[in-house]
Amino acid sequence: MHCATLKPGVDCTFMSKKGCSFNGGSCKTVVTECEGCDRILGSNGSSFCVSFPDPTAKWRRGACNLATHIKTDKKEAAQKVNPLKASKRQAAGR
Repeated sequence: MHCATLKPGVDCTFMSKKGCSFNGGSCKTVVTECEGCDRILGSNGSSFCVSFPDPTAKWRRGACNLATHIKTDKKEAAQKVNPLKASKRQAAGR
């Protein structure tokens, strides 16, 4: 169903026939940590998150998992080498 309160024309899972069913009856504006994210929608002079109605809750315990402007580096763990197996492979000519 499309939002009719703050983000007109945007699909919203919280919209019902009675209006916005989110806690408080409307979405919250984005926080400063959200700046640069592709999910921000500007409407009526305010900025809102398209994916989540309360951005402050997403940033409460660290970075938002929906943020597109934050890149996480995956660290490859160095494999532990068993010295006994390594010496056997070397002796076998591998």
